Parts: sequence; C-alpha cells; structure tokens
Amino acid sequence: MKDKRVIFMGTPEFSVPVLEMLIENTNVIMVVTQPDALVGRKKELKYSPIKEVAIKNNIEVYQPVKIRKEFEYILSKEADIIITCAYGQIIPIELLNAFKYKAINVHASLLPKLRGGAPIHRAIINGYETTGITIMYMAPGMDDGDIITQEEVKIEKTDNVGILHDKLKLLGSKLLLQTLPDIFNENIKRVKQDINEVTYAYNINREEEKINFNSSAEEVYNHIRGLYPFPTSYTTLNGEVLKVCESYVGELKKGKQGEITTIYENGIGVKCNDKEIIITKLKPSGKKEMNAKDYINGKNKERLVGEILC
Repeated sequence: MKDKRVIFMGTPEFSVPVLEMLIENTNVIMVVTQPDALVGRKKELKYSPIKEVAIKNNIEVYQPVKIRKEFEYILSKEADIIITCAYGQIIPIELLNAFKYKAINVHASLLPKLRGGAPIHRAIINGYETTGITIMYMAPGMDDGDIITQEEVKIEKTDNVGILHDKLKLLGSKLLLQTLPDIFNENIKRVKQDINEVTYAYNINREEEKINFNSSAEEVYNHIRGLYPFPTSYTTLNGEVLKVCESYVGELKKGKQGEITTIYENGIGVKCNDKEIIITKLKPSGKKEMNAKDYINGKNKERLVGEILC
C-alpha cells in the first residue's frame, strides 16, 4: 500500500493513531487539520495533535478556516484517496468523489447509531452497553454514508469518556489497517445505513455539563463518567462551582433531590430521583482535583449535610 497517495484529514488526539498507521503503511502526501488555536489565559498559539505528527514526519500541512470555501488546493493534489477521522468540519461534496478510491471516514460509533461530533460521550451518557468503530464512505449528510466495516467493543461500567476514547482510537487504527487492502482492491460490499435506527450524538454544550439530580442515580453516574475527564460535569454549592470527576451509585433513598444526605469516609452522598450518588472526586473552583475526603476535611461536616447541590 506504500504506493497509495493519501490525504489525511483530522485534528484531535483521537485521530493520531490513525495518521501514524497511515504514515507507516501508505504515502501520506498531505495532512488537513483545523487552524491553530489560542489556548489558556496567556492565549498561546497551539498546534493540533495531528499537525504535530505531520511536522514530525515532514508532511505538508493545510489548515483552511472554512474548508467548504477553501478546497480547491486539495483538489489540485494527485491523491488516490481522502481519509478522515475527527476532522471537525463538514467535507464539501466536491471532495467526496474527487479521487479514485473516494473519501472514507473513521467514526467512533456503530452507525447508524450516534451520528455526530460526540459519539463517545453520548454512548456512556445514554447508558449504551456497547459501541465501536465504523469505517464508512463519506456522503454529503452528517455521518450518513455507506458502511464498509465495523467492530464492536463493550462499555465497562467503570469506563469514563477518557478510557473509552483511548480504546476506540486504537481500534480505529487497527480496523482501518485491516480494511484498506479491500478498499484499494475494490473488494467492498457497501451497506446502506438503516434510517430507522439513526440516533444522534451532537456536541456537548455548557448547559448539558450541569448535573441534574432529578434524574436517577444511574443516569447521574453515567452523566459524570460520560463527561470525565473532558469537559467534566459540574454542580454548584452555595454559588461555588464544583466539577464532579468520579462517583458511584449508593443505596440510601432518603432526602430530596440534590440534597447532601450523608458524609461518608470516602465521599459525599447526594439524593437523586431514586437513591443517592456518592461523589468521590471533585474539583472546587480555582483548585486542583481532589478526593472528596480531602474536600470534606476542609469543611464543617455537620453544615454540609442538608445543603442542596443545584
């Protein structure tokens, strides 16, 4: 496959193993990634993880602000295929069929379930027992192209979004490597997605990061682990924002929703709609992550009980 000229499009850490695999096994002639971003309080310019890999391997980098209006340069390249993975912009239709082997995408769900930009978060938040990777042909709609191949993974009850992210990024690289020979040999059976099975995984907004203690304890548990370590769920206590990192479902059923009912040796019990969620790790505003035990030690335990998280 070393003779196949690949244009790779991706941006975050999730897509790094895919690019590294392509560099090892094909001829990556160009990398397309999002523009450099200003990050942190000092507004320092930061390259995407994909740009870092491209520079390290002396591969040309192209960073259009709006690829829908800036795709002509990509068309000028003598490529065989476009491969995308978590690029972050909608690919214009002009690119989808521009090269011999078309454009394919590595998506972090078992399509047609969880189309969109946050499939890993949503799989956990929604309580899915499994998810996986789909290799698919790209189409004009959002993640609605024909499926080439898929592989499933189990979502463990202890998985958070960081753990599942790392599982899937490695699986994406492995499955693509297994699939590429059939793509290049044109030995593919395209499978259309069942529109009756479609669900969506839209990007997480700030309002969704807030914990809703009117939900069941299981739903709150899935919400917390589905957002940790990025972007991390939160609640407020007497106006102070507390990011909630880790928890487990308890058994106590007394109290009203959002009420701190019990202080345990290792956590803070908070009443949900049915029973309690026990918060074991959190991050107070302006401080580092800490075990709930350490947070409790700095507070009046008796005053904490009865307070409302909202």
